[in-house]
Amino acid sequence: MKYRRFYRNGGTYFFTVVTNKRQKILTDDAVRLALRQAVMAVREQYPFEILAWVLMPDHLHTIWRLPDNDSAYSERWRQIKRHSQYLIGGDLMLWQKRFWEHTIRDEADFACHFDYLHFNPVKHGYVGQISDWRFSTFHRYVKQGIYLHNWSGGNVDFLLNTIKVMSDSRIRHTEN
Repeated sequence: MKYRRFYRNGGTYFFTVVTNKRQKILTDDAVRLALRQAVMAVREQYPFEILAWVLMPDHLHTIWRLPDNDSAYSERWRQIKRHSQYLIGGDLMLWQKRFWEHTIRDEADFACHFDYLHFNPVKHGYVGQISDWRFSTFHRYVKQGIYLHNWSGGNVDFLLNTIKVMSDSRIRHTEN
């Protein structure tokens, strides 16, 4: 069965974007800077709000909200990938061709994906505490009082529950 994306004007989406051959390069300074510049350039032409972001060595997760009259997230990702690839130059292929998206359905779904995204560095074993990972909007939300500095670090029950909810969500999403 062919995968079909769901587009909703003004939608909020959770994305997973992976490097080509899962190369562990996204946290390298040059690649990170190129990605940042690409995102900024694309946002000027195709506005969107970044609600959350985590950069892992071989993938990223982000939550975006699109403008009310717009659902073109695929075009945004195409432009971001193309522009960041151009900025890096050379023979290094940065990205897998596709990406995974999930349309956020409600506040509970948003909260689950928001927490999952920020917990990802602990899930993958890069740090023991979320606050130790620099490449995340977690720190912004600590400053705003949304998260405590030591939120969920090493909480295995939280991790298992979140992974179960995410897996159930992905199964339902691909069956529809």
